[in-house]
Amino acid sequence: MAKHEHGKMDITEQEKTFDGFMKWLIWGTVFCIVVLIFLALTGA
Repeated sequence: MAKHEHGKMDITEQEKTFDGFMKWLIWGTVFCIVVLIFLALTGA
């Protein structure tokens, strides 16, 4: 079994996944806010 060394693992894929998740989360939140504002202004 290999000895574990803290901070030596390649995490580029995890970073890309997290960045993509955060991008979708932000855009989804913005979309929901825009829809709510639209509904409030139109009285739908």
